[in-house]
Amino acid sequence: MSTLRNKVQLIGNLGNNPEIITLESEKKVAKFSIATNESYKNSQGEKVTDTQWHNVVAWNKTAEIIERYLEKGSEVAVEGKLTSRSYETKEGEKRYVTEVVVSELLMLGKK
Repeated sequence: MSTLRNKVQLIGNLGNNPEIITLESEKKVAKFSIATNESYKNSQGEKVTDTQWHNVVAWNKTAEIIERYLEKGSEVAVEGKLTSRSYETKEGEKRYVTEVVVSELLMLGKK
């Protein structure tokens, strides 16, 4: 049961081309966002689509695969864990970020 703690699974489409960063240690990190859609009917019977955006981060070999094969609009399934962090802007404002750190990636759709 402990494997179910902090586990996230999402299927969605990339909102932008992934940002690939190569660190001094030669490790790669890929940052991108994916959109997930949920549809329902409102009280008037009209179909409504709700889009949620999720920040995603992948490291090492997974980042290399993302760099090679994914682009804006690509459909993917990701599994990972939620992490939260904060940072300060140049203006001194504190910002908070929640991200999905990828442990598994599945490319969907057509190439």
